[in-house]
Formats: sequence, C-alpha cells, structure tokens
Amino acid sequence: MDLLPVGTPVPTFSAVNQFGEHVGDTTLPGAAFLVFYPFAFSRVCTAELGVLQRNLSAFEDRGAAVLGVSVDHRFALRAYAAQEGLTFELLSDFWPHGEIARAFQCFDSQHGRAGRATYLLTNGHIADAFFSAPGEPRPWARYQQALASLPA
Repeated sequence: MDLLPVGTPVPTFSAVNQFGEHVGDTTLPGAAFLVFYPFAFSRVCTAELGVLQRNLSAFEDRGAAVLGVSVDHRFALRAYAAQEGLTFELLSDFWPHGEIARAFQCFDSQHGRAGRATYLLTNGHIADAFFSAPGEPRPWARYQQALASLPA
C-alpha cells in the first residue's frame, strides 16, 4: 500500500460520525489519528480499536484525537461503538463509497473496503503514516512511536 507521504497537505474530506455529526479536515484538532479499518464488528478491527480505546489516555495526554474510519453506515457504527464501548469518533465513509479512503490512498477496491492504514495529522499536514497487511493488526508500539513525535 503506497500511503500519502509525510508532509503532504491533508486531503479535503467530510463525513458523519456515529451520531450524525459532520466531521472533516477543517474541524480536526491540532493533532488527530485517522485510523482506517475494513469493517465494524469484524474480529481484527474490533481487537485493534479495543487497544486504542484502552489506551485513549495516551492520545489525550498528547492532545491528539482518535477517529476511526470505515465504509460502514453511521447507524452500524453507532451500534458498534455502543456494543464495544468505543468513546472516540467513528466516521462513516459509506457514501460516496470509500471516498475518504480513496483520498488517503488506502481504499481496497478489490474488496470494497478501507485498508488498515493510520495517518497522524498535525496542523493540516500528514506527520506520520503506517499500515498493516489485511488480517494483521497495527502494533500498539507503532502508535506509541507516532505519539512520541507529538509535544507532551
């Protein structure tokens, strides 16, 4: 997967979260992790997002938001967040299908889903980007490395 390079301006995007609220590139805080994942309710995605939820204070301590992004509909994302106890925002890339994932060069057109990619966005630019193979979770250590690049 060839992700957007570090230093690239954040692509313009707009989506709704699990509550129907609009979120986009212009509404992000100073630092945000966009965490693309294939599907809500799937085994690896659920485990991965669970790790982020359990470590949410590490992001908050650095002033960074976590936003999950999948092609699921916002109603599915709301049920998913409630079932799994996820308190960070989940963005729906449902329609136009995969538009945000395409803008961030991580859409898997063969399977119609987002690839497992993470972008750290700071001040309108990509500060870090990493991914893992299908079926493989991104390691928590890689998130810690990205977090260490942010001011305390």
